Amino acid sequence: MNLAAAIRDQDVAQLPSRRDEDWRWTDLRGLIRQAPEPSTPIWAEQAGEGPFAALAGRTVLIANGHGERELSISGQAVVALDVVSAGSGGHAAQLKIAIAPDAAVVLLESYRGTGEYLSHTALEIEIGVGASVERIVLADEPAEAVGVSQAQVTLSPGASFVQTVLASGARRQRIETRVRHPGGHAQARLDAVYLLGGKRHADITTEVAHAHVDGTTDQLIKGVVRDQARGVFQGRIVVSEGADRTQARMGHHALILSDRAEVDAKPELEIYADDVTCAHGNTVGALDEEALFYMRQRGIPEGQARALLIEAFVGEVIDRIAHEGAREVARGWAAERLKGE
Repeated sequence: MNLAAAIRDQDVAQLPSRRDEDWRWTDLRGLIRQAPEPSTPIWAEQAGEGPFAALAGRTVLIANGHGERELSISGQAVVALDVVSAGSGGHAAQLKIAIAPDAAVVLLESYRGTGEYLSHTALEIEIGVGASVERIVLADEPAEAVGVSQAQVTLSPGASFVQTVLASGARRQRIETRVRHPGGHAQARLDAVYLLGGKRHADITTEVAHAHVDGTTDQLIKGVVRDQARGVFQGRIVVSEGADRTQARMGHHALILSDRAEVDAKPELEIYADDVTCAHGNTVGALDEEALFYMRQRGIPEGQARALLIEAFVGEVIDRIAHEGAREVARGWAAERLKGE
């Protein structure tokens, strides 16, 4: 299975399928019967501004797979990575991001576009000793698109990596993050919110591999699905032999708002070390009817009451975003997705 090669070679046999355990709920080979033609290049003027343009000191544009291949960031910086797709073709992009030691970086990443494209973005993020990175990923793609982002993050001792994924779904949408965790008092936090309606599909997949002692990982994922939408969460934390004093916790919680919506969740802990503190939790259910009744008794219309409860539910994740401007963008995105509740 090689998605980038499948796009390059126009070979659907290389697409991931349900036979691949990590892709069993996001089967691309069963969905795409004929490989698309290569996408036509688009330019910056056609792409327009992304959702984070006003917040960043620098914007890196990847348009239909074309853009920079390497990026080095040092000091204090706010960088926007704007991945834009258009048309009905297929394209793939690769970008290596090197964060210098002791840097403080906010990476504002967006996925957007028009059409029925097939897009794959592969990122390598290397974070130097003592550096801190906050990565916000806003994946707001068209309903008929297929978009996959795969990030490999390598932490150094003493570094901090904080991520929040905001996913609207698409025909198929997958945001995958794999972290190499060195221990050494490095910290990782991988949060996400998915808000899905219609027939949209979003897959949040994460894996954190703890290699040595004194590492911390924290995850909080919340999702809301309605209509015929499907949400997928796959989270795996691996604590290798010798990675003692690891602290790791993972929580996934979802609301299903209609009978035909679906949530598939697979939280996993693989622990091969002693003296660790690790836990995970997973809940999938409906809105709290007692809370809804309580609010309606106080004169709040049902639609408004439902929206307030859902906003509070996902707001726990959004409020953890440290960058104020990005937090406001996230709140606006959530409000727009929850219209009509």
